[in-house]
Amino acid sequence: MLNKDFAICVQASDFSETSQVLTFFGKQSGKLRCIAKGTKRQKSSFDGPVEIFAYGDIVFASTGEDKLSTLTEFQQKKPLAGLAANLTTLHCAMFTAELLNKFTKDYDPHPQLFDSFLQFLQDINHLQNNKYAPLPLLILFQLSLLKEIGIQPVLNHCVNCKTRDAIRDTQYEVYFSSQANGLVCRDCEAAFPDKVKLSAGSVKCLTSLKLIAGADEKTLKEIEKVLIYHFTGLLGRPPKMAGYILKSQGR
Repeated sequence: MLNKDFAICVQASDFSETSQVLTFFGKQSGKLRCIAKGTKRQKSSFDGPVEIFAYGDIVFASTGEDKLSTLTEFQQKKPLAGLAANLTTLHCAMFTAELLNKFTKDYDPHPQLFDSFLQFLQDINHLQNNKYAPLPLLILFQLSLLKEIGIQPVLNHCVNCKTRDAIRDTQYEVYFSSQANGLVCRDCEAAFPDKVKLSAGSVKCLTSLKLIAGADEKTLKEIEKVLIYHFTGLLGRPPKMAGYILKSQGR
């Protein structure tokens, strides 16, 4: 049976001299893996190999959730050429694609997450050549991913004692614990050996996400390190692209 969707390629690998295996994130279908036959032939109906972050209308034949679907058509929209112009931007895009692959299931649709991901790619595609420019967008997308998949961290009160004041008062120490999945106040931190101490600026941004867009570089770098620490805890190992993100921001 043929299915249609609007999708973004989040992974591409060679299958043979003429074909590829592609992972798409579709708005209605969720994540799906397809074999795309003949994409690497000189005369191909796909107009050449499909690259990561290519997006547009796809038609595919589904053969069951445990098998590769067959991509029959791909009408690509305007390429996001700006992603490759800045190495930091490209790394951020590849990092988000890796997270989508790791944290979403096959054929489990997340239309709102799809819209957020496409908007993220389009936004960073037009950024200036500044290695810190993608960080606010990257941070907000990662938080939206966690929310959409149902493991949104608790950022408006202490996850243990539920106290708000101890989190919002800048005179108190505040921590983030991946194990607790949220912020922990100074009175509760001893119960969570797995934690990272936060600066007052990072706490303000995490408790009021609208402040992230105007945060300084130091705060953005700290928040991103905390999120990478959290994703590492969730996965049981660091994401493959995490090192590139940390290196580009200067550890």
